[in-house]
Amino acid sequence: MTNHHKRGAGTSKVSTPTQISTDFFSFLSPNQLTSKPNTPSSPGYSLSVIPNRQFQSQQNCRTMKENLCMDIDPPLFNENLATAEDWRKTLSKVVPAVVVLRTTACRAFDTESAGVSSATGFVVDKRRGIILTNRHVVKPGPVMAEAMFVNREEIPVCPIYRDPVHDFGFFRYDPGAIQFLSYEEIPLAPDAASVGVEIRVVGNDSGEKVSILAGTLARLDRDAPQYKKNGYNDFNTFYMQAASGTKGGSSGSPVIDWQGRAVALNAGSKLSSASAFFLPLERVVRSLKFLQEGGYFSTHTWAAVTIPRGTLQMTFLHKGFDETRRLGVQRQTEQLVRNSTPPTETGMLVVDSVVPGGPAHNHLEPGDVLIRMNGEVVTQFLKMETLLDDSVEQKIELQIERGGTPLTVNLLVQDLHSITPDHFLEVSGAVIHPLSYQQARNFRFNCGLVYIAEPGYMLYRAGVPRHSIIKKFAGEGISRLEDLISVLSKLSRGARVPLEYINYKERHQKKSVLVTIDRHEWYAPPQIYKREDSSGLWTAKLALQQESPLLVSGICPIENHAGSCTSEVSPKDYIPEKVIQESTDGVTSMEISGEHVAERPNTRDDSDNGTKKRRLKEDSSEDGNVITDCSLNERREERLDESGSVEDAVLRDYQGAVPVEATSVPERVIEPSLVMFEVHVPSSCMLDGVHSQHFFGTGVIVYHSQTMGLVAVDKNTGAVPVSDVMLSFAAFPIEIPAEVVFLHPFHNFALVAYDPTALGAAAASVVRAAELLPEPALLRGDSVFLVGLSRSLQATSRKSIVTNPSAAVNIGSSDVPRYRATNMEVIELDTDFGSTFSGVLTDERGRVLALWGSFSTQLKYGSSSSEEHQFVRGIPIYKISQLVNRITSGTEGPPRLINGLRRPMPCIRILEVELYPTLLSKARSFGLSDAWIQALVKKDPLRRQVLQVKGCFAGSKAENLLEQGDMILAINKKLVTCFRDIEDACQLLDHSRNDDGKLDLTIVRRGNEIELLVGTDVRDGNGAKRAINWCGGILQEPYPAVRALGFLPEEGHGVYVARWCHGSPAHRHGLFALQWIVEVNGKPTPNLDAFVDVTKVCLFFIEELGKILLCVKMNHWYLRIILRIELEVHLFSNVVLAKLC
Repeated sequence: MTNHHKRGAGTSKVSTPTQISTDFFSFLSPNQLTSKPNTPSSPGYSLSVIPNRQFQSQQNCRTMKENLCMDIDPPLFNENLATAEDWRKTLSKVVPAVVVLRTTACRAFDTESAGVSSATGFVVDKRRGIILTNRHVVKPGPVMAEAMFVNREEIPVCPIYRDPVHDFGFFRYDPGAIQFLSYEEIPLAPDAASVGVEIRVVGNDSGEKVSILAGTLARLDRDAPQYKKNGYNDFNTFYMQAASGTKGGSSGSPVIDWQGRAVALNAGSKLSSASAFFLPLERVVRSLKFLQEGGYFSTHTWAAVTIPRGTLQMTFLHKGFDETRRLGVQRQTEQLVRNSTPPTETGMLVVDSVVPGGPAHNHLEPGDVLIRMNGEVVTQFLKMETLLDDSVEQKIELQIERGGTPLTVNLLVQDLHSITPDHFLEVSGAVIHPLSYQQARNFRFNCGLVYIAEPGYMLYRAGVPRHSIIKKFAGEGISRLEDLISVLSKLSRGARVPLEYINYKERHQKKSVLVTIDRHEWYAPPQIYKREDSSGLWTAKLALQQESPLLVSGICPIENHAGSCTSEVSPKDYIPEKVIQESTDGVTSMEISGEHVAERPNTRDDSDNGTKKRRLKEDSSEDGNVITDCSLNERREERLDESGSVEDAVLRDYQGAVPVEATSVPERVIEPSLVMFEVHVPSSCMLDGVHSQHFFGTGVIVYHSQTMGLVAVDKNTGAVPVSDVMLSFAAFPIEIPAEVVFLHPFHNFALVAYDPTALGAAAASVVRAAELLPEPALLRGDSVFLVGLSRSLQATSRKSIVTNPSAAVNIGSSDVPRYRATNMEVIELDTDFGSTFSGVLTDERGRVLALWGSFSTQLKYGSSSSEEHQFVRGIPIYKISQLVNRITSGTEGPPRLINGLRRPMPCIRILEVELYPTLLSKARSFGLSDAWIQALVKKDPLRRQVLQVKGCFAGSKAENLLEQGDMILAINKKLVTCFRDIEDACQLLDHSRNDDGKLDLTIVRRGNEIELLVGTDVRDGNGAKRAINWCGGILQEPYPAVRALGFLPEEGHGVYVARWCHGSPAHRHGLFALQWIVEVNGKPTPNLDAFVDVTKVCLFFIEELGKILLCVKMNHWYLRIILRIELEVHLFSNVVLAKLC
């Protein structure tokens, strides 16, 4: 049978026939409850937010059955011993001492993940302020918690002890902070537990009410429940069982008898039945005694207490005498045990597992039956643990029988706390620490190995899963956390090194991956966090020395090449001097240039030294249109220091190679221009609604020179500029980094820049730009070649027929606003390679006609569920060609640093209105006259459509002028039938002398012809420029996908919550995504600058603002951080503004 148990720290609410749900105050007498004035609360912010959309999460649980039947003859028991009045009096005393615990696990650690939960605890020492609860509530790692008493007084609590093995721990609070409640501590009475005792489980129901669940103790010798294979499990103890039906939120509840004594501690329950599991209190009483004797100084101070805990790193199970006989126990041994133990004893302790590398390893084996410890017959867990705890760092003698053969072993009892981690390394969002005894037992690994509790960004990007063990890094063996830190201290940003790891799922197979050290400052420098038991907090310090290359160097270059660099931009551009930006946290960030600053030659201004400018080569097509030849196929002069170098040999060999099975001319022509993208987005930078952290796709080189290469790719691959992009070239086996430099506001394409010098001479000689053919436009029935790359970088092609050259894209809004292609026409083919294959469409000579790109959408099923879906279509190349010409010719625009050169990037003038085509046959019903219909048909006999307004972008100049349903007929007296007509009209404004940027629109609104002057907006292609991580919420200004919904707060554009982090104050207090923060403590926050100014000072009052009110309590784990995107110097860095209260 398979067991499926559940710990009770969740928040689900389940009613059972035995549940009595009563309000907090129903058990309080008037002298126990007094009114509380409206006094300042703990540090926090009062946020007024506007929700965008509501979401409901569904938790799916697999139900597994377990057959745990046992016939019990309960002793004679007087059911009338406790009357209803007795229980009422008892509960009136107990309930005030029971608290609701709201915990926030700030980091993943050991067996626990980051997150928030609600549970229960109860006061066991009123004078010292000690609360007892479960270990999985106290958490082994960083935790912020607060307790709410029955009268709703809230106080912060800090952990002072969590047992390394058993499921109990203690919080401490300031007793003087409770001013308005009379309560008493609940005494612990482990000896009062017996089969048949009537009990009550008093706990919280999802943090809202007190739930009192009735039951009867049915078993005292149940095996410890097994929750999951890779998480916390108790062992080496019995558990009690009762059918009390406890569910989520009841973890840590006291199990009381009618006299008000706690006889057990509620720990978990079974999903498939009403069975609940209770932890015995003998070990709890021992630990509490140590805390009471050694930890209390005064009301405000607490001394860390060491509670002796010993271990042999092995697990025992209690087996019946019949089973021990089958294991070979001799009859005389069984008789000895029976004579030395009480008549109620039913079995003996048998070794179940031994942790490798522990004191018992190679001495004890599964199946060994324990007879004596230090000469005493031991058949119970309690006695065994007592002997171990009293013998820490001492030898202990064990007498066992193995298959009927008596054996005696002497083992050194290990300090259990020494193999329980109390520190961790945080690097690039990863949490790494020594492997704990808990997980070593689960995975059968040695304690102390380097364990990945959370992979973060750097390791996730390399494909290293959670719960893995690092064995080698950068070629060096890793056995301790200090070894890993030592290797990290030698690496520079951008370095790519191998990592070898093993995982518990495939523990006998070592796996190797390539890890890229963060090239940008996505995350703070590596830090070591260590727990301070006296305060319950974790202190942080830098893990590396200040002179470490990872802290002081720029990006580690792939290759360095000497020689001059030529410029292809206007004389106004220049190579900037070395840029050093000092952030407030003392971490120096340097220019991202692909070269070491120390090795950079003296920079020169091209406008002064007369460097030759490479002009774009232009050829004329047969119809007179200008065709941009971006390939620049003339060979460059390369100066190499050694003519007989290895690089020359590679170049000669590769140039002499003949392509294998090249099936078509277009495939052979276009293959040197194709690249495979692999894009990773850090979780801290998932801006603009990006829906994934990992993207693949194929792009095409549209420009290649000595100083810059540009690749066009769809925006479902190059989604945001704050990302790590790696390019693999089909022409040569090399992989180099790249940067997203332009994202078109409407069209589904992005331009990505790479440094040609990083290719090396061999690759640079075979890589070339594709020839673009923007005109003439494709027609229905035209033959084209679809060419792309497989995941193995093999060029693949097929001949297809254009079925629709001007299909309008219609993508609905997604659950989370993100980019969706609007106002564009795409190309459809009769056959392709499926929805995941991207590439280009070419003619028979290999000239690019369109980008075959990926589009992302959501398919909705039912009322709430939705599924990610993508499809591929052709994107006409004309817009990409125009943009490349503007970039290479030095157009006016905001500068951006690309490969050491500051280049102006173009801005796009657009009409921020979402349009959709309507057939003229249907437009007649909307009031379009026959005269206009005839005119539009004459202008465009193929499309026979009119453009209708679907909606205006909030904050755009057209917002209050155009309405939904308006039909746009003409712009500046020229008929409009497709999206390109509007784009061309906007472009003409850039070349006209009219500076107002307005279009003269002729529209039909509800049958009336209207003339309107509508303003246009100028947008760049930079994407998000700044984001703030505040209390774990990722804040940014509303991006186009949000404004496309047609709403912005009246108070201003507001501060939009794009994401939130698990285990953060934002998570705890409900500051979730899809909301706007419009006020903080009554002060308006119309934009990010205002928000930063307001939150610079901690204010401690709460004011009702008339909207949705959130009180966000801050903690020291989440700093106020701004992600700066400096385009002119191409820096991505985090700036810590201030530590919060």
